[in-house]
Amino acid sequence: MQIATVLIFILTLFTSCEVVEGIFKAGMGVGIFIVLAVVGVIIWIISRIGKK
Repeated sequence: MQIATVLIFILTLFTSCEVVEGIFKAGMGVGIFIVLAVVGVIIWIISRIGKK
């Protein structure tokens, strides 16, 4: 129960603007890497489903 309370408290402190600001602070290189990783995982999942 305490973990849920802390999670709700943290979520109320972070606004969407702060999240976007954090993403831009991380840098474009990291953003590109994350996008490529997500696309790679999606392609991998589709290829695994196609083999069945």
